[in-house]
Amino acid sequence: MTVQEAFAELQALDLKNPGAWPRWAHIGAAVLAFIVLVGFGVWMFLKPEYETLGVEEHTEQTLRAEFEKKQQKVAALDAYKAQLETMERDFGAMLRQLPSKTEVENLLNDISQTRVASSLEEELFQPQTEIPKDFYAEVPNRIVVTGSYHQMGAFVGGVAALPRIVTIDEVEIKPAGGTAQQGLGRGALRMSALAKTYRYLDESEITTTDPAGTAGRAGRRGARQ
Repeated sequence: MTVQEAFAELQALDLKNPGAWPRWAHIGAAVLAFIVLVGFGVWMFLKPEYETLGVEEHTEQTLRAEFEKKQQKVAALDAYKAQLETMERDFGAMLRQLPSKTEVENLLNDISQTRVASSLEEELFQPQTEIPKDFYAEVPNRIVVTGSYHQMGAFVGGVAALPRIVTIDEVEIKPAGGTAQQGLGRGALRMSALAKTYRYLDESEITTTDPAGTAGRAGRRGARQ
């Protein structure tokens, strides 16, 4: 049978009487029906499974990446612990530079002695109200001194060399404008500044429980050891 004959018979098929179809038409119809059923089954049942598989593969990649990150952190745990110990030691060393409440008066005396050693004349040395911070308190002192530029430089250098932390802020230097009778030589200067020192708060003075306060308590324990 030629292709033209088969095409002519195909056009002559009676769809209402498939029993009269030739054998090749029955076979072709069965194959076509099988292909349609297979395709429909794949689309209905396998396609959702493929989508689920894609989601699971993505989840697997995400979990694998998280596992690798955590594995790296675990591998670096010893290094983190060593770094934390170093930070605690450094923090304790810095904390030891802060005077206690009973040592502040001695520190203020040291500042006054540094002023005397620098040959400056004192016009004002007025402690200000303490300013509580997280685990320490700022202790400001308003000072006004007169003398030469070099004497003031020696005073600032002496304060910086004290074993405790002292900062000098709000510095203002002007000509003293006095006379020899007032004890002020020619070219004398007047310096007003705010000398700040810091003291750590006792346990009873810390009322907050924030992380900074906790770190301060831990640092004080390390400083005492």
